[in-house]
Amino acid sequence: MEYYGKEAIAAFNPETDLETWANKHNRHYTVKITLPEFCCLCPRSGYPDFATIYLEYVPDQLVVELKALKLYINSFMGRHIGHEDSINEIYSVLEQKLQPKSMKIIGDFNPRGNVHTVIEIDSEKIKK
Repeated sequence: MEYYGKEAIAAFNPETDLETWANKHNRHYTVKITLPEFCCLCPRSGYPDFATIYLEYVPDQLVVELKALKLYINSFMGRHIGHEDSINEIYSVLEQKLQPKSMKIIGDFNPRGNVHTVIEIDSEKIKK
């Protein structure tokens, strides 16, 4: 039986379910994905935190399958996790799965309590 909707989100495991496809193109190009409905729960208050996630990566051997990415991002809806932790986790999971030539992720969180947070991780700015 194939899961659908909230069952698919609840059962999603990024280690086994975050599907990738072979990159068929032997050229340097950028994939840009906007995920405008990110939601997680504040680990302190339990209130929902909403964000738009901007993902850019230059593929090497693999690209991410978009439905799997959507399910992964939606799996945060019921999780109590902070802004920094959520964006760092997403970056780490995608970096491990895709092993891209470069990658950048921005989590632009909606203001709450007069605070607006933007978390950015850019492989080009990380000292290796």
